[in-house]
Parts: sequence; structure tokens; C-alpha cells
Amino acid sequence: MSFDLQKEGLVVRTTGSWYSVLVEGGETFACRLRGNFRIRGSKQTNPIAVGDHVSFQVLEDGTGMIVDIADRRNCIIRRSTKLSKQTHVIAANIDQLCLVATLGFPRTSTGFIDRLLATAEAYHIPAAIIFNKCDLIDDELRPLLNEIKDIYRNVGYPVYEVSALTGDGIEVVKEFIEGKVCLFSGHSGVGKSALLNAIDSTLHLKVGEISDWSLKGKHTTTFAEIFPLNLNSQKDGDKSLAKPTFLIDTPGIKEFGMVDFKPWELSHFFPEMRSRLQDCRFATCTHRHEPGCAVKEAVENGVISSERYQNYLNIIESIESDDPIRR
Repeated sequence: MSFDLQKEGLVVRTTGSWYSVLVEGGETFACRLRGNFRIRGSKQTNPIAVGDHVSFQVLEDGTGMIVDIADRRNCIIRRSTKLSKQTHVIAANIDQLCLVATLGFPRTSTGFIDRLLATAEAYHIPAAIIFNKCDLIDDELRPLLNEIKDIYRNVGYPVYEVSALTGDGIEVVKEFIEGKVCLFSGHSGVGKSALLNAIDSTLHLKVGEISDWSLKGKHTTTFAEIFPLNLNSQKDGDKSLAKPTFLIDTPGIKEFGMVDFKPWELSHFFPEMRSRLQDCRFATCTHRHEPGCAVKEAVENGVISSERYQNYLNIIESIESDDPIRR
């Protein structure tokens, strides 16, 4: 039984069957989802994700019952597990994807980066790459980091180098994310939570360790959660009129399985390939074996990164084999 009261708000945390919904004024309600929303013919494991805008009825016990979910502007979605037909929405209504990566402890492959970037492109989400743990970059790793940074900067992606431990580069990232809803995503152990703590010292997010035997990160973030921040400066006038900043912290991703991509359309989500598609002889060119391919010519001439191109081929192979995680 409910009061005659309906509210609208932003889903800021999901924990199984319960959702924390933030309403205007700063109050948060613990809400459940009305049963008939669970059978919408969707293969998604989570009908509601952080970032969703919902309407809910306030119940007598002070909790809420979600009765409507607004259409999503965009989302980041992946296969829930390897070879699974189900999908999982990581977050919705995102202004900026911040892909957090590291060159070691653990190592983030460019294959993983390119899968996540292509998915962001498909859903029209601007993306940037943040290389964390720059304090660990020695003379041996420096050339490799510079090479990878150049690959993505040449494509047009903003690339940042930071250290959550020392604070290097944090102020630049703060300026970049100000006024945006930013999803921070990456492998476990790359320091997402530590980075968010460095951006806002009041968060106090739990920070994990690296497994000694696997050199891989341990999960510290269990559920996705949005944190509203106040990074706006006073220099532009009334602070109350500034757009708020929201950071989305998500559990680490071991592998990223892509969803609903077709081989012939994948190149549309690689910007350096997309700009050359009109020069290919065939409109449905997959840029592998077809003659008159402008993309292959650009790779041969060193204009398109051979590493990005190889990752593109690996993704196509995984799509055709219906194994969304093959590298």
C-alpha cells in the first residue's frame, strides 16, 4: 500500500533487487522494482542500471516502488559472461567514459581498450583514457607508454597520465570531468577507486591490492555506484547554477564481451577507419580481404595503427565465432 505520492530521481546505486534513488534536494530512497518491469522481453540481467532516471511511489514504510523507467540517452553494455546470451548494462545516461588503464600490475591490453572504446563509439559516448600509476613507469616502460598514448591521441581520444598515489595529473582530470556524468571503468587493480579518492578525498572508497601470484587486481567495488561531487569553482559566478559532477564507480571488468555488433559495421566505431569508408570500393567492406580497401591501404602506409587494426580483426573474428571475448 502506498501514499498518494510519486517522486522522480536518479538511480545512484544498485544492490541486487534494491536501488538507491537520489531525488532533488539530496534525499535518497531505497526502492524496489515493480514486478512487471522484469519481463520486458529483455535479455539484460539488470533491468535498471546506475544513471537511470526513474519514477517511484513512496510506500508507507518509507521505501519506494519504481513504476516507470525513463528512456536512456545511452548506456555501456556488455555480455554478462563468456558465451552468455544475456547482457549487463554497466551504466546509463553517460556524458563521458573514463577508461582507466595501467601498463603493469596489472597490464591493460590494447585489445581490451579497443573493445570498450568501440562500444562507447556505438552508443555515442565520448571516451578518454587515463593511465594510472605513472609513478611506476620506469625507463623500460616509458617508450611503450608513449607509443600507446600516441596511438590513441592520433585517433582523437584524450589521454591522461596520472598517479592516484602521488597526485600527479589529478588536477587536470578534475578540470576535464567537471560538470559531467563520468563512468570510470577498467580492469580490477588499475586503481579506479584510488583515483576517485584522489579526485575527491571525502569519498573514502575501499582500495584493493594486487594478487602476488597473478599480478591481477582483486575486486573492491562490489556494486556500481554514482557519487555526486562538487568540483565547481567560484570563478564563473553563482556556484549554484553550475552543472553538477557525477562519478560512476563500477566493479572491475576482467574481460569485455561486446554485444550486437556485425562484422561489416564494426569499422564505423573505429574513428580512423570511419573517415575512410567512403574510399573503399565496396560499401560493406570488412577491410580484410576485399580489393580496393582504403583502410588496408592506410594500415600498410602506417597511417592507421597496425595494433589497432589487429585488434579490429580479432574483434571481427570473435563476432563471427559468437565468442564475444576472444582477443
